[in-house]
Amino acid sequence: MKNKTISIILVDDHQVVRDGISSMLAPSEDIIIAGQASGGEELFELLKTRQADVLLLDLELPDMSGLEICRRVCKEYPGIYVLILSMYTGEEFIFNAIAEGAKGYLPKNTSRSELAEAIRCVSEGKEYFNDIISGIMLKSYIKKAKSKNPDSRDLSELSRRETEVLKMLAEGIPNHEIGERLFISIRTVESHKSHIMQKLELHTTAELVKFAIRNKLIEI
Repeated sequence: MKNKTISIILVDDHQVVRDGISSMLAPSEDIIIAGQASGGEELFELLKTRQADVLLLDLELPDMSGLEICRRVCKEYPGIYVLILSMYTGEEFIFNAIAEGAKGYLPKNTSRSELAEAIRCVSEGKEYFNDIISGIMLKSYIKKAKSKNPDSRDLSELSRRETEVLKMLAEGIPNHEIGERLFISIRTVESHKSHIMQKLELHTTAELVKFAIRNKLIEI
């Protein structure tokens, strides 16, 4: 019986990376490249005319963050499952991607066979994390479980700019608007958010909002 054909779209701002991934997946007859995009705008224009089962997505892109893309795709195209392929393997990146709806997460040095396996798994709506990513996630959970009083962390952990970004994030202000208000790029906003999550040992936006409420940065 012939395997189901899985169509994927590659999103990475480096053509050489997209070409490399295409070459890696060429031997897998059940996986076809339905399209490629260098960023968010190009991707969403492509999705108007192309269908796909899996979006293979980098996190660092020039016009829109990978997390924003992941959030939009999961909301606007629920039939497309997101698999993150990133050089960033810090726990904050992994947990943020999961919170935004990603089904899987792989480091960019993954092997051809593992990449193909992950695509097949995610295409069925299942989650996929290799041993490296799973180990990072487990270590984070153990660290959190051993923490006697995680609520003891306060705003002194953050810089003035991080506190400003935290308040706006907790108020639900979009990243691009935060950037405009503070005269910084979207990428810098994402960087601040990652540092905030790491310093406060938070893993989701919901936890971030709760922290802001506890510390009276916002009112409900």
